[in-house]
Amino acid sequence: VLLSPICLFSPIAFCVFFCCILSNFPLLFFCDTFSSVFFCLFWVLKMCLKANQTRRRTSLCPDCRGYITNMLYPSSVLLGDIMDLTVVPYGNAQESFDGQRYVFTCQHGEQECLGNMIQACLLNLTKTNAFNIIFCMEAAVNVIQAAKPCVELFAPQLSYEKLMSCVKGDLGNHLMHQNALKTEALKPPHTFVPWITINGIHTDDLQKKAMSSLIPLVCSMYKRNKNVTKRQQKHNKEVTKAL
Repeated sequence: VLLSPICLFSPIAFCVFFCCILSNFPLLFFCDTFSSVFFCLFWVLKMCLKANQTRRRTSLCPDCRGYITNMLYPSSVLLGDIMDLTVVPYGNAQESFDGQRYVFTCQHGEQECLGNMIQACLLNLTKTNAFNIIFCMEAAVNVIQAAKPCVELFAPQLSYEKLMSCVKGDLGNHLMHQNALKTEALKPPHTFVPWITINGIHTDDLQKKAMSSLIPLVCSMYKRNKNVTKRQQKHNKEVTKAL
């Protein structure tokens, strides 16, 4: 059964997110988007109070779906102005070449490969709303069946036929190959999913913090980077004056 109407957040996602906010509340003062945080909190609460269904989700990748719905998407909504998010739908897939096209084998079967391909095409065809659609799909009972209504909700300008043309055609095959190359280029190589890099870096400590409390992590790193930029600007001015 599809979620109709599809809420922007599931009740479980909101509860986890709200508890995370409360438990790390003092850290939010490091954000320059402090006032917008509370506006977004109010908006999220208002939207989620409309969702009165209890949902039990089947999963292709339980850890990835849980992270997207409970942590990554809510964080991106609140911190979109200071958070540059890149999603690579590939995971633990394997790639081979049959002489004409790339062939993909996924950990959770053909349906997972289809879901990866749909999301890769979404990221290419509708860059602005792609992650909204991906969240909508991952929060639904059936990821694949949810693709069409999620596209109609968040990207009505994109026809589902055009999306599936990408999925079944050369463009989708090329996009998934690019995701394979990005995944294979990771250093250190990924050993599980979701595999998180921040500013191109993956460490056990960053992974742990990103999985448990992403908002405070992004805020603290933004504050740190901003301070470094200010110091660099001050240094440049001093050098200019000296010249």
